[in-house]
Amino acid sequence: MLRRMPKAHDEWKVLDHGPIVELAENIWWIDGALPGMSLRRNMVVVKLGDGRLVIHNGIALRDKERLEVEAWGTPSILLVPNGGHRLDAPAYKKRYPALHVLTPLGSRKRVEDVVAVDGTYEDFPADETVRLQTLKGVKRAEGAMIVQSKDGVTVVVNDAVFNMDRKKDVLGFLFTTILGSAPGPRVSRLAKLVFVDDKAALRADLERFAALPDLVRLVVAHEKVASGPEAAAALRQACTYL
Repeated sequence: MLRRMPKAHDEWKVLDHGPIVELAENIWWIDGALPGMSLRRNMVVVKLGDGRLVIHNGIALRDKERLEVEAWGTPSILLVPNGGHRLDAPAYKKRYPALHVLTPLGSRKRVEDVVAVDGTYEDFPADETVRLQTLKGVKRAEGAMIVQSKDGVTVVVNDAVFNMDRKKDVLGFLFTTILGSAPGPRVSRLAKLVFVDDKAALRADLERFAALPDLVRLVVAHEKVASGPEAAAALRQACTYL
């Protein structure tokens, strides 16, 4: 998240999280808690053709779900999507020492404060299932993961787009209402203050995703997944905040 995050976890510290949800034959999704906040965060796991797993925004899982993930494939690449979403990154690297850790170039310094980074999104190995790109207009601090499945394309972004309801707890109210992160879909006021430096460039990227003819879902960092026609609609609505 964009605000100051709690100290990153060196140990496998499991917070409340939901069950594994299969979004497509090669995409799993899990939502989880954040310390001291009502907001939920999203983790996405993608299975490559050779059985390796790409983990986007890793969340420490209970043994049941962790073993399910390990049985599904080999955790191989950890994507830390920005400098605020690094809470469980050290614990992942400790549990899976062979993990290749990648992060957007503009977020590398903050991520390296807590975990060794092997490269940026530009270093992601070419694959027919998954491709990464750095978003334009955000100081190279965030990117997008585009996943091809049998039913179409899933676009996974991070804090560039929010899609959740307003919260009533103190921190949730501050984040979603005062800092303009809800209701979604939207580009939040906080994002525009912190890392959006070219609104037109970011808008062009989001509009390009919305125009993908086979777009079937949009996953963001926090909470709601937009599926079917709602995916393109969510991206277009977010653009109206730029």
